[in-house]
Amino acid sequence: MSFRREKYVPKGGPDGGDGGKGGSVYVESSRHYQTLGHIKNLKKFRAHNGQAGSGQKKKGADGSDIILQVPLGTVISDEETGEIIHDFVSRTERVLVLEGGRGGLGNVHFKSSTNQAPRKTISGTEGQEQRIRLELKLLADVGLVGLPNAGKSSILSKISRAKPKIADYPFTTLTPQLGLVVLDDFHSITVADIPGLIEGAHEGTGLGDRFLRHIERTRFLIHVIDAANHKAQDAIEVYTMIREELRQFNEELIKKPEIIALNKTDIIDDKHELDTIEKYFKDKGLKVFKVSALTDDMLDKMIQYVGSQIIKSRENLYGDILEV
Repeated sequence: MSFRREKYVPKGGPDGGDGGKGGSVYVESSRHYQTLGHIKNLKKFRAHNGQAGSGQKKKGADGSDIILQVPLGTVISDEETGEIIHDFVSRTERVLVLEGGRGGLGNVHFKSSTNQAPRKTISGTEGQEQRIRLELKLLADVGLVGLPNAGKSSILSKISRAKPKIADYPFTTLTPQLGLVVLDDFHSITVADIPGLIEGAHEGTGLGDRFLRHIERTRFLIHVIDAANHKAQDAIEVYTMIREELRQFNEELIKKPEIIALNKTDIIDDKHELDTIEKYFKDKGLKVFKVSALTDDMLDKMIQYVGSQIIKSRENLYGDILEV
């Protein structure tokens, strides 16, 4: 609320300006980030307040917005209700999550012929506040699944330019790795190394379900089995256990196309055991590749087959869109 106070201007009338609008909170997808690590330890994001109006009908400055950048594949949901606010599946999407409060109105708006010195103003509104959950699900064409130390990271390093941590002792990758595999001059696919699953993962055992969610995005699964350190029956049980963990987490996961990669075949002495494992999966109608991440044996044929299946699925998807 303000009135003109100038020399030679008696009864100058109201000149109180409006308040500025509060800043809003936006979330946008960015190609510069692959994980949510840059905001992992930040718990609060607050846009700036609008500034108060002043005399001479001066409007207060609007508060600056906050733009939170997240990687592709991030899902925003309401922490309390679980309702999905937005799923970022394409680049450069920007979503308004919380809108800033409206600025107030100065007394200049309320002057009239009968009220030439109004003392009425309208306060601005409070901005919104909300607890949200940010969850990243990798967008990959192919997911490598299997027990820790099955050789998934080694396979990914050989077929792509990814550089996951690899060692000759049993341990599991602690973060999902994503690699780009170039098939030819016109086609490429993305392959994700899903950290090792163990029995009870869907209930939180081991690394638990922290990484099972990434498999939901994939079109194709490669079950990597350590054929060198598993007898035929053990290899079958490993496959069955992994499938059950996927089913318990999400029934749709076991409906995805899949193949079997029997790894470490270069150090197998008992070929009969390997043939038994291969026959079991072939009898189930599954494509089997006997590969070696160490010697690159059959890796090229396996990835070319998977790539052809992915390309076909893309063509079917685009065909359906064009028909519509």
